[in-house]
Amino acid sequence: MAVFTTVSHDEIAQWLLDYDLGTLRALRGIPSGIENSNFFVTMERDGQTRDYVLTIFERLRFDQLPYYLHLMAHLAERGIRVPAPMPGKDGEILRTLKGKPATIVTRLPGSSQLAPNAQQCAEVGDMLARMHLAGRGYPRQQPNLRSLAWWRETEGQILPFLDDSQRALLQDELAFQSAFFGGAAYAALPGGPCHCDLFRDNVLFEDAGNGQSRLGGFFDFYFAGDDKWLFDLAVTVNDWCIDLASGELDAPRATALLRAYHAVRPLDAIEAAHWQHMLRAGALRFWVSRLWDYHLPREADMLEPHDPTHFERILRRRIATTALPWT
Repeated sequence: MAVFTTVSHDEIAQWLLDYDLGTLRALRGIPSGIENSNFFVTMERDGQTRDYVLTIFERLRFDQLPYYLHLMAHLAERGIRVPAPMPGKDGEILRTLKGKPATIVTRLPGSSQLAPNAQQCAEVGDMLARMHLAGRGYPRQQPNLRSLAWWRETEGQILPFLDDSQRALLQDELAFQSAFFGGAAYAALPGGPCHCDLFRDNVLFEDAGNGQSRLGGFFDFYFAGDDKWLFDLAVTVNDWCIDLASGELDAPRATALLRAYHAVRPLDAIEAAHWQHMLRAGALRFWVSRLWDYHLPREADMLEPHDPTHFERILRRRIATTALPWT
């Protein structure tokens, strides 16, 4: 959520006249992330202040955005703790700001836990399963735009930056995943709307007192799409349940997250058979995207691209090591 498009206090105040949220009191750019321009916005209405998040979309088109925004609204209406898009006075939740699509959503409570414990991982697993089930019946459809087709498209752009070992890893894994995605077993895996990017910095925990925390919610749904639920689970486990130095799965955290998920949405035999394949797919997806962001960066205020070697290491470990089961 770096700032690519800069806006002034007065520009935002004018834009917010199309909403019934009150008077703008504070505006602050959000430095983390690499896709959109994001700002914390504090509004005052009837003597009370409330915080929101304003997003200006840098890559996504107007025709793509209703899927994400209405998915968030769909989930929020069903009790899943996600940001709720705010309608303007005309009822629309998507508008234009400085010639780009923009929206404003409620701000969730809490902060990210970058060193989560097993209990926090269990809370994430529980809510991820509930989110998947709540997404059933969502009428809009859009594929995960960062899936196999995008990996193949991006391969040629990043290969020149890789050494021989990395090039072989990328090409071999793309061949493996192409065969997997094209098979009958993959087609039989259950799925629906997925977050597809549920990293530690896209989840908030709030203080529950006595040194405890509770899940505040999931946010940043702008990589969401229709995909296999097992892929969404694998992406989550690959970030929440690993030793950062080695990329190895951390057994207590992984077991806690998987058991909590399984208790809400039991995983079936075909998902168990292809769990390691999906862990590899999740690692490949983020290795490719981080290589692309790192070697082909865009200009932005506060932009800090992530180190791609992190997911290279994870991918190599997922290939070499049998995945932990969830029972």
